[in-house]
Amino acid sequence: MDAAVNGSVDRGFEGVREAFVRNFKSRGERGAGLVVYRDGHRVVELYGGSRDVDGGGGAWRPGTAQVMRSATKGIAAAALLLLHQRGALDLDAPVGSYWPEFKAHGKEDARVRDVLAHRVGVPALDRPLSPAEAADPDLGAAAVAGQAPAWTPGTDHGYHAQTYSWLTAELVRRVTGGRGIGEYVADEIAGPAGADVWIGLPRERAGHVGRIGPTEPPAAPGGLRARPKKAIADAYADPGSLTRRAFGAIDPAPDENDPAYRAAQLPASNGIGTADGLARFYASLIGEVDGRARLFTPATVQLARTERSSGPDRVLIAPSRFGLGYMLHGAASPLLGPGSFGHPGRGGTLGFADPESGIAFGYVTNGMRKGVTADPRAQALVKAVREALERRSGE
Repeated sequence: MDAAVNGSVDRGFEGVREAFVRNFKSRGERGAGLVVYRDGHRVVELYGGSRDVDGGGGAWRPGTAQVMRSATKGIAAAALLLLHQRGALDLDAPVGSYWPEFKAHGKEDARVRDVLAHRVGVPALDRPLSPAEAADPDLGAAAVAGQAPAWTPGTDHGYHAQTYSWLTAELVRRVTGGRGIGEYVADEIAGPAGADVWIGLPRERAGHVGRIGPTEPPAAPGGLRARPKKAIADAYADPGSLTRRAFGAIDPAPDENDPAYRAAQLPASNGIGTADGLARFYASLIGEVDGRARLFTPATVQLARTERSSGPDRVLIAPSRFGLGYMLHGAASPLLGPGSFGHPGRGGTLGFADPESGIAFGYVTNGMRKGVTADPRAQALVKAVREALERRSGE
């Protein structure tokens, strides 16, 4: 696809622009934005293609926002870690100490850190929720609280693709005396960072719907890089598998272009943001951004990126690595380097921070693919950033 690519890159990052252009020419990119910060300053801002998946609706602009799917999980994790940093939430405490109803069916010893590391054992629901039910925070919280775990909490890990929404949102609500996670993110994270990211599109932003690109219905997801292809294909094809049930905890799949869905606060899947908003969010975790104070202390950054789960994932089938709420660099989910932490979104979106290099990366797209991680377009851009840093260090 030939598409006009606009924006700018600092000297030394020209290869990133070339990779971004190649995504349109040879990797089927439709519309996308990429922003990279280094040491709190923007060094890459690129955008191109169409805001609509069918090629209509106008060109992609710097302020074009997109549903970020599971990349939202990294923002939700920041809410819990910020509450911990401020002394309001103990990561080692039982979930039930804040949320007594969660103790049901042998979950008494489940810890808050188990929620963040995908070890709490409730990635699927015996009865999936409809999109309307999923948007009701009371119903969602009651469903996961009343769910028997698929394994003893804390003993294994499996990706909580949808239930992560109600687990994280309800902890925020209980700890803050009733604040929705969307309001908490707006007031304590996005606002202070100056980042255009939302969990639950606020009513006053509804008039900006034209700058939010439509998405395609999600395809049946593929797996991870270096995956056992037959095993994971079989898991997704089996309606009774934990894999299929985890991704199908909301059934039927919601219409991501529905204003009611976009207004819901589902921090596992329906955050909306711009490329700059996603990159700026991660930049704010590891340092000052344009003079604004950083959000995480160095100790909290270390908590976020210290490995808590690794090995075969009960839901994703292939090996995965998680810190507290963040995917970590590895063969299954390559980021910039060993110290990177972040989160992809099903279909292509990727955001992460790399404290050692000072890099924060945000890529959003409407050309959704079926993969969960390691999208080839995002990986080409990450590779170009890595090569740019290597060249600059050799000068």
